[in-house]
Amino acid sequence: MRKGYVYYKDHLAGILTETQEGEFIFQYDNQYIKDYPDKFLTFTMPVTDKPYIENRLFPFFEGLIPEGWLLDIASNNWKINKTDRMGLLLACCQNCIGAVSVEPILETNGK
Repeated sequence: MRKGYVYYKDHLAGILTETQEGEFIFQYDNQYIKDYPDKFLTFTMPVTDKPYIENRLFPFFEGLIPEGWLLDIASNNWKINKTDRMGLLLACCQNCIGAVSVEPILETNGK
């Protein structure tokens, strides 16, 4: 399972998860819901306490991933397959142009 913190400007907006089964879940953070109920990431994902669940990466997050020659550079430098959309998102989108960024959550389970 891979996860990333999703920030809107400097505020933790929520967590994006890719499950072992290949589902993608985005859940807004409770504090973000309370403090910023009208500051949604995208019109297709208004602020709510219910998780968004899809069988593929949400189009909004797809749009953050580089394309063209930048995608080639990212894929080659980090050795990430171009079809590994979550891997590319976590590697490339920590300092995006715009208000949204995604930072990997590193699992520490003693291994």
